[in-house]
Amino acid sequence: MRKGAKVAIVGGVFAVMVGGAGYGAYNIVSAVSGDGSSLSGSNAEHRRTGPPSAGEVKEASAKFLAAWAKNDAAGAASYTNYASAARTALAGWHDEAHITRTVLTAGTPSGSKVPFKVKATVRFGEASRTLSYDSSLTVVRGDTTGRALVRWRPSVLHPDLKEGDELVTGESAVPPIEAVDRAGTVLTAKKYPSLGPVLETLRSRYGDEAGGSPGIETFIRREGADGPTTAKTLLTLAKGKPGRLQTTISASAQAAAEQSVTKFSKSAMVAVRPSTGEVLAVANHGYGDWNAAFEAKVAPGSTMKIITAAALIDNGVTSMNRAAPCPASKVALSQTFHNLTGMPPNEGATLADSFARSCNTAFIGLSDDLGPDRFAAEAQNRFGLGKDWQTGIVSYDGSVPVTEDSDGPAGMIGQGKVTMNPLNMASVTATAITGAFRQPVLVAPKLGNRQLATAQGLPSSTVAQLKQMMRLTATSSIGTATRAMSGLTGDFGAKTGSAEVDGQAVSNSWFTGYRGDVAAAAMVEGGGHGGDAAGPIVASVLRAGS
Repeated sequence: MRKGAKVAIVGGVFAVMVGGAGYGAYNIVSAVSGDGSSLSGSNAEHRRTGPPSAGEVKEASAKFLAAWAKNDAAGAASYTNYASAARTALAGWHDEAHITRTVLTAGTPSGSKVPFKVKATVRFGEASRTLSYDSSLTVVRGDTTGRALVRWRPSVLHPDLKEGDELVTGESAVPPIEAVDRAGTVLTAKKYPSLGPVLETLRSRYGDEAGGSPGIETFIRREGADGPTTAKTLLTLAKGKPGRLQTTISASAQAAAEQSVTKFSKSAMVAVRPSTGEVLAVANHGYGDWNAAFEAKVAPGSTMKIITAAALIDNGVTSMNRAAPCPASKVALSQTFHNLTGMPPNEGATLADSFARSCNTAFIGLSDDLGPDRFAAEAQNRFGLGKDWQTGIVSYDGSVPVTEDSDGPAGMIGQGKVTMNPLNMASVTATAITGAFRQPVLVAPKLGNRQLATAQGLPSSTVAQLKQMMRLTATSSIGTATRAMSGLTGDFGAKTGSAEVDGQAVSNSWFTGYRGDVAAAAMVEGGGHGGDAAGPIVASVLRAGS
């Protein structure tokens, strides 16, 4: 046994604790199986098959973590199923991330998965700090050798690392920022957790323009379309001077959004100011660092009927007080469509009635008269969807494709191949109530010299009808949004939606609404009816105002 190593018996388990100058320790490394037989060498003449045993999981993970803690990149990599990639990443742990001491503490395995804690000392020049976090690894059977090996993924090194990322310590790629809301209130990830990844992106894109100076940090470097970017800052060893960055966020609306989305396991919402397109709030829960509110590509359900209703009116198919019968079922292109369970048919319904009740069959019944081309044109040319929005961060601007099969009619009720996110639907509502498409923005267009998307917008007569129908939906006895919007005052309206997703027992809940100069939209995965889950999220933000 090499100098500096210590041997101990811990709870009847042979353990190795490795110490050395500049390196760390791996604690409680099991080197025997549960029945006491040695696992240090192969006991079989033939290549093993099947899932690794509990003993193999313990041994493989223990050897990998022990070698990593000793900064033995080649040794640790040899216990993985992708040695070349693992060796490069583990060498960078010391050489690029400047980590001089590593302590890895394994938790209790769950099947083939082994959780562990990382405590690493980062030293750069005279600066030194500790980086601590939780990670995990999975032990698999090697395809060619039959050995139990750690399945290599960059996330083993740090859970936020992805393929192609690098863990680096040094002068930050861009200066830090002090992001502020529209009134000058400082925005931090600690106070507004949903803004964490948003603020990282804003810093990466506009830190150089904000006027600060860089510090010394440990960060994840990720290759972007315009070169390397800072995906996430993990540790600050020496603070730089932050530059002030003005955003369009409203701290009060953001706080209400943050609180509301946490009531559901997976939810996202966006609020915008219809008169300007400025984003007032963006909140996510259950998606990690992914900004689903801006980037999701999912069916929006019956909230899409705002666009469909506008297209029907603009193309002279019908209007709010003209016929839009609501039968129990309707066939379009060989597919049968139904309404929500319990909705009585109404053959004498107007468009306003069918909109407020969210009658699917009424819109399907008019789909042939409208046609997929005019429906798609309405979405793009009047509502600005699919027009390469430059919001200031990564965002998806919706898609309404021209579809000749049954997905065409389905798209008109927010199913089929139509995909949206809360940002898109908040913008749809803003366009519907003002008649003008104003591309949503999170920071001023001058940052990054961005060219904003434009669209034709809506005729004033269409706007008047859409607003009346949305108000009817939010205030009348037949309206599907009335319960969620109860208690609101002033000028307000809404539209509900529930989107069926393949393989999902309960539909996604969607809701979009407005009050005064605030429009908002939310989605809740598996939330059911729009008014039940997404509705309260939107209503809470509308109550908070801007």
